[in-house]
Amino acid sequence: MKIKDISRINGRELVTAGPNDTVKQAIDLLFDHKIGALPVCEAEGKLVGIISERDILKGLHNRSKDVLNAKVRDLMTAEVIVGVPEDELEEILKTMTEKNVRHLPVMGGPRVVGMLSIRDVIEERLTECHTQVRYLHDYIAGGSA
Repeated sequence: MKIKDISRINGRELVTAGPNDTVKQAIDLLFDHKIGALPVCEAEGKLVGIISERDILKGLHNRSKDVLNAKVRDLMTAEVIVGVPEDELEEILKTMTEKNVRHLPVMGGPRVVGMLSIRDVIEERLTECHTQVRYLHDYIAGGSA
């Protein structure tokens, strides 16, 4: 299975932050959309980073007082691991696990076309496993009758 086959991310609204947005604006987006990370894109749509709940917590720990007025670019992770729609889910799961990445921007050419969370990947794998178990159960039950 490939990233492009994950139905729960297809059609999901893509919410982004700009590098000059305040951390308060980013927090509002995260809260309003019930998400854990935002791709950070310049005006022309180029990905320049990602800001997550963890980045904000780290900022609170390190800068406590002025973190809400800080710019997203000051707290974001600039080295972003990304995927493309054709990536195999098994490889993406391995990469996300090894790199301790919870959110992965999905690129379509030079633009972010979606966000994939580790939860999306795990839920998809769980569905696949349940389907395989049902199939094997039906196969075994049908074969012994």
